[in-house]
Amino acid sequence: MMDPYAVLGVPKTASPDDVRKAFRKLAKKYHPDLNPGDKGAEARFKEIGQANDLLSDPEKRRRFDAGEIDALGQEVPPRGFYRDAAGGADGRKYRRAGGHESFVDMGGIFSEMFGGGSGGARGFHFEGGEGFEFGGLPVSYSLSVPFLVAARGGKQRVTLPDGRTLDIDVPEGTTDRQTLRLKGQGMPGRDGGPPGDAYVEIHVQPHAFFEPRDNDVHVELPVTLAEAALGGKVRVPTVGGPVMLNVPPGSNTGTSLRLKGRGLLDRKSGQRGDQYVRLKIVLPDAPDDKLRAFLESWEEGRKHDPRAAMEQFT
Repeated sequence: MMDPYAVLGVPKTASPDDVRKAFRKLAKKYHPDLNPGDKGAEARFKEIGQANDLLSDPEKRRRFDAGEIDALGQEVPPRGFYRDAAGGADGRKYRRAGGHESFVDMGGIFSEMFGGGSGGARGFHFEGGEGFEFGGLPVSYSLSVPFLVAARGGKQRVTLPDGRTLDIDVPEGTTDRQTLRLKGQGMPGRDGGPPGDAYVEIHVQPHAFFEPRDNDVHVELPVTLAEAALGGKVRVPTVGGPVMLNVPPGSNTGTSLRLKGRGLLDRKSGQRGDQYVRLKIVLPDAPDDKLRAFLESWEEGRKHDPRAAMEQFT
């Protein structure tokens, strides 16, 4: 396989997010379902998955960058090892076919193996093409998850294209378009090779009233005129369950109150965001005769002009 950075088209300084975005873009382009019968696309899709498998794993990426493993995740033998031990199974051997000798970059050799034939890449020739294990292809899915399941964590049962059902553990604090890796849930391997991995892109469904903004949650909370004017404790839903909120006397529509630590879990920092509660005064649906009578007799209220500040802009 080629350099995984080249396969995904990212520089060696690429961030994990850059790697993930590049993998998604290419995986969608070359997915076998979108290119039926196209062996080239299938091979490219496999390469993309293997490159992502290496670069998305911090430890594998570090070891690859340090030259400890090759692009396929295989241990790089010390110089001279291959000369002595390249015999392998069934008596198959590598032999020099000309050019300079190099035991560092094994990617060229193994790419020939994947091609199923023989060649002289990097000056080597491979005799035979069987007896080696081939890992299964990675597969990618998208999964729609209710907001509260993503926020709180939980299991989501899905049915795979081959009819199998799978209970996916959605971690607490999962964010929209986050990709979960399911090890060994991809296509089966060949000749005893391990199955590939499955990558599930999570799409978080919008909630009826919880509005996430980064790790904070915003909610518009209806309150009565009496609760706003006189103050008091009101019950407020949060992603972690309902809590009591103290509404100060004289609150108004638009008053914003904070519930510290009641937002979403940041999986990287382990910290929780806050929940911001925006009050909205709601009058009873049915007219209230006593309230009407009070307001008609409320002289101070008649003097109040809530639109006075608008005059300076007109």
